[in-house]
Amino acid sequence: METLNILRLALRAIQRNKVRSALTALGVIIGVASVIAMIALSTGASAAIDEQMQSQGTNVVYISAGSGGGRGTVRGGAGSTSTLTLDDATAVAQQVPTIARWTPVVRARAQVIFGAQNWSTSVEGGNEDYVLVRNWPVARGEMFTGREIQSAEKVCLLGSTVAKTLFPDDDPVGQVIRVRNMPFRVMGLLSTKGQNQFGQDQDDIVLMPYTTAQKKLLGITYINQVIISATSEDAVEPTAQAITRIMRERHRVPEGGDDDFMVRTIEELAATRIQMAQTMTGLLMSVASVSLLVGGIGIMNIMLVSVTERTREIGLRMAVGARTRDILSQFLAEAVTLSVAGGAIGIVFGIVISGLLTGLLGWPTAISPASIGIAFLFAGAVGVFFGYYPARRAANLDPIEALRYE
Repeated sequence: METLNILRLALRAIQRNKVRSALTALGVIIGVASVIAMIALSTGASAAIDEQMQSQGTNVVYISAGSGGGRGTVRGGAGSTSTLTLDDATAVAQQVPTIARWTPVVRARAQVIFGAQNWSTSVEGGNEDYVLVRNWPVARGEMFTGREIQSAEKVCLLGSTVAKTLFPDDDPVGQVIRVRNMPFRVMGLLSTKGQNQFGQDQDDIVLMPYTTAQKKLLGITYINQVIISATSEDAVEPTAQAITRIMRERHRVPEGGDDDFMVRTIEELAATRIQMAQTMTGLLMSVASVSLLVGGIGIMNIMLVSVTERTREIGLRMAVGARTRDILSQFLAEAVTLSVAGGAIGIVFGIVISGLLTGLLGWPTAISPASIGIAFLFAGAVGVFFGYYPARRAANLDPIEALRYE
């Protein structure tokens, strides 16, 4: 009953100055809403990065031609040199037992045409395991097989972006398109993948046998990249290390010399983006914390003003038997109630802001119950921390001096 009476008195005091109370809680509202929105943005960004990493393939390791050299030298960017061959890929696949599947990759840009439609897109050549390594199912039609690869047939599969551009109203499967003015039969459509971790549209692609891309489209004998799927997640790093050792031996790289290739895992490729997201989240959380700090200072300021305004009331309560802890509890309850009420409203605003960030700007957000609980507890802690000094000051007033106060 004593606790209920204290809460009732605190609510009555807050309602006595509704506008001032609302303005006092505004800092906490803004701070909590910011915290909720920033945590949701950070969680959503991490989930989106994880999803994009998974879209690159399962337990993936990349071998790319070219490498940035040390000591100020450069041997060409990844994929820009001719140092990687099919023999390298075959040797690695034969000598590393933790490799489940692999595919060579040949890349180029090309103009594709169907009827009056014309589109510049990315052309990739791979083998029959390409869609398995990349975890990229065929939505319609079928994947080319070893027979088409061996004979370098002019067949292809289309990504959804290319398919919608060239065939806005027709079924592409079975149709003949022109790639660099050469006819290619469309065997199937790849399922929609969306953007990769670098923001590139993965569906803007024409996939064909790597032999066709080498011999008939580009006239080359080397490959740009090898994409490897390890047998398990735990095997990814050992696989990358074994590949590096074998490639250095095959390319006769001396001890301490610069590699003319790059071996990367999908985690390494995403590390920079994850670090940037964490840095931005930390910065935004700092701003949100400043808002909560300002809100707490506002509560302390208003509570000190309230103590001054209600000095005679405090003296009267003490004169009729109120103990020091009763006065302390009353004013502390007012501060905590203001802060918790502001926190509850801030949580609602934070959820709304998160929805607006997703709906209007397309930014991924994810709100967890843990973030709501943390924000609510933090709001209560702000009320206790910044409300204790004014409450203690009120409790320590001398009853006689308080009754004389004008």
